[in-house]
Amino acid sequence: MITPPIRFGLIGYGLFGAHHARAIATAPGAELRAIAVPSEPSQAAARAAHQGATIYADYRELLARDDIDAVDVVVPNRWHYEVGRAVLASERHLLLEKPMALSVAECDELVALAAKHDLVLAIGHELRVSSLWGGVKQLIEKGAIGRPRAALVELSRFPYRQGSGGWRYDRERVGSWILEEPIHFFDLARWYMAQSGEPISIYARATARIFGQADLHDHFTATIGFADGAHAVIVQTLSAFGHHQTVKVSGTEGTIWAQWSAPDARAPHPVFSLRYGLGESVQEMSFDKSTGELLELSDEIAAFVSAIQTGQKPPCTGEDGRWSTLLCLAAEESIREKRELSLTHFNPKSKIENPKLV
Repeated sequence: MITPPIRFGLIGYGLFGAHHARAIATAPGAELRAIAVPSEPSQAAARAAHQGATIYADYRELLARDDIDAVDVVVPNRWHYEVGRAVLASERHLLLEKPMALSVAECDELVALAAKHDLVLAIGHELRVSSLWGGVKQLIEKGAIGRPRAALVELSRFPYRQGSGGWRYDRERVGSWILEEPIHFFDLARWYMAQSGEPISIYARATARIFGQADLHDHFTATIGFADGAHAVIVQTLSAFGHHQTVKVSGTEGTIWAQWSAPDARAPHPVFSLRYGLGESVQEMSFDKSTGELLELSDEIAAFVSAIQTGQKPPCTGEDGRWSTLLCLAAEESIREKRELSLTHFNPKSKIENPKLV
């Protein structure tokens, strides 16, 4: 029996939205039917690149169609909740770029709405489907290092580009850098340390490379605590060169050490490795495929299609997306208050002001 393709709508066609469109168009079992984007130049670009898709200026027109099964939302972060809610209310499966929303309450509403309509809600933490970063998780689950007790997720990279008119360095327009890139690392850390249960505390610190921009965190560190005494550390610096990510997970019987380096996150030929062991006994994992942001995006689309067709959970669920958002918001508050926060009852009531993110 032939399984019919999942008919996709895509909302958003900026730089990364265009990558999403190509991934959908080439994914087995997927068919790109429609794209919605308000910008006329972006509409023209989408029309030229995807002649089989209908292009709309208003996403509501896309949602009014009766031949769309799933919608991929790649819009500025401040619109994730509004557009995501509309997609779920129209009873379509939803792949939503991170962060899934800008408050925990909004995340909760999206999770509840997906459950109400029995829909797949997947969040765009594509590192989970990476052959490298996913390989770390596979080794943990196989017991390669015993029980995990500590994790480090670190990124050292070149500064964010200024953007048109310098908007990326304007707090009023950029919002929070923690909710932009470090959110991926919070997700990985919680995923790797799952045997320790959910996080119970967080302590974060940050400084700015540029004087007068103290709320744009060029140098960021957070420590997450777990009830069994385990911990995870997230580190990012934007005052370096290239794009270099490291993961170390140490357990009762050894350590996993994964590294990825390239000129930037979308470079086609990265250098990466995954080793694990204890003392003089070290093994290295080999890979059949490369790893990188755009390759992982294609795998993320494929996994979303599979979740819809099989009824299984996607790699990153709405509950997972809620947790990564919560950890970022808690880190922001820890920085403001200069103290460790308990997460047992943490549920920030308001979203970040002026949330136009990178």
